[in-house]
Amino acid sequence: MRILLTGGTGLIGSALLKHWQNEHQLTLLTRTVRPGSSAVQYITDLAKVDFNQLDAVINLAGEPIADKRWTDAQKDRICQSRWQLTEQLVQHITAASTPPAVLISGSAIGFYGRQGEQEISEEYQAFFPEFSHDICARWENLAWQANSPQTRVCLIRTGVVLAANGGALKKMLPPFKLGLGGKIGSGDQYMSWIHLDDMVALIDFLLHNDQISGAVNATAPKPVTNAIFSTELAKRLKRPALLPMPAPVLKLLFGEMSDILLYGQRVIPKKLLDAGFQFRYPNLQQALAALAL
Repeated sequence: MRILLTGGTGLIGSALLKHWQNEHQLTLLTRTVRPGSSAVQYITDLAKVDFNQLDAVINLAGEPIADKRWTDAQKDRICQSRWQLTEQLVQHITAASTPPAVLISGSAIGFYGRQGEQEISEEYQAFFPEFSHDICARWENLAWQANSPQTRVCLIRTGVVLAANGGALKKMLPPFKLGLGGKIGSGDQYMSWIHLDDMVALIDFLLHNDQISGAVNATAPKPVTNAIFSTELAKRLKRPALLPMPAPVLKLLFGEMSDILLYGQRVIPKKLLDAGFQFRYPNLQQALAALAL
């Protein structure tokens, strides 16, 4: 297949690139031109892409949401890095006479906002209005404008992606390895997670399954509380988990951004399960055991 990929240098995008490079003809949108290969073409400008010749677009680009304190300027970067590119992609797709058959566009479980213990499937509508919801809601609305009889749109609401070499887990590991880890705040907030291998597999599944469209929860089927996650991570590292991070300290350190750590969602991947997708790592213990930590 001929696939355009954005966000190919990120955690998920780079794993997809590695997974697909010998199987598909890939075009990667990047800020820096690199030598291409027979399977990967690097571009810096969407104008160089003939969207009539594409089979699929995978849109994963965006400023990392938890790398820096949420100043007004950083919030704007987080939003615009997602919204502007998605809008440009949709304009190219809708202008094509034979557009790509599918657009798989990024989103996050932050779409639901902070929630309690209730299990949340894709049909859930009682969103909590906060920054994470606002980012994702507009991001999804922009991507959905590409939906047509010719182009199927999938919006992947991604949870915490577990990988040893990047993402949230890489940031959590240093204190836990020193025996200084522990629950965050009350620890009662749910963490909806997914192993990187399953993340890649489900995007590949969506690429080929034309019966699925709209929002798709990209999380493992068994979310856990932060307290349980902290205990299991410490157990995996053979370390204690005795030092909790109190909410006031977290708020002092990270400001508003601490909300994504102190609050969570108990998200269930109903669409994927109903469609027969098989998770390789449905349980947290399995997922952590499979990572080279």
